[in-house]
Amino acid sequence: MLRNKLKKYQIILASGSPRRQQFFKDLDLDFEIRLKEIEEIYPAELKREAITNYLAALKAAAFEGDLKDNEVLVTSDTLVWHNEKALGKPKDKQDAFAILKSLSNATHEVITSVCFKTNTKTDVIYEITKVTFNELSDDAIEYYIENYQPFDKAGAYGIQEWIGFIGVAKIEGSYANVIGLPVDKVYQYLNNLK
Repeated sequence: MLRNKLKKYQIILASGSPRRQQFFKDLDLDFEIRLKEIEEIYPAELKREAITNYLAALKAAAFEGDLKDNEVLVTSDTLVWHNEKALGKPKDKQDAFAILKSLSNATHEVITSVCFKTNTKTDVIYEITKVTFNELSDDAIEYYIENYQPFDKAGAYGIQEWIGFIGVAKIEGSYANVIGLPVDKVYQYLNNLK
């Protein structure tokens, strides 16, 4: 459905995330993947969605001057916000364990920003989902880290994996957002392109 509507556009997904790429496939979109390495550094005073908005726009800015008139670039950034700080991807096993221990028996926010860039404009949207974890035993955390290696995931977990099945007590908002993309909002934005 969306594919026909977007015939005059070339959609470019600038993400190496297999989960985001799968979402675009599942939306039945024709798209290509283009990647550029950028340093994901943001001003220390930024909080919550201001961080992800900044980083999604920063990723898009790397393509300035590279886009053709019919191209729509999509970049995004996800973080876990907990206890007034951003939890990114874990550095190692110890870091993953500490992050998951801090999420145990608590509620955190998963924030994803998506930037849409063309030659004429840049728009950023974001989604916030609240996730509440049951209490996680040390054994469960160690089992998950050992078997699922969540080192490429913000907050050291994938809700669609084992830890999500046994650990998540409640979710308020978009499930897809917790996986890494607020798919409904991306669809609405692309569907409204003129």
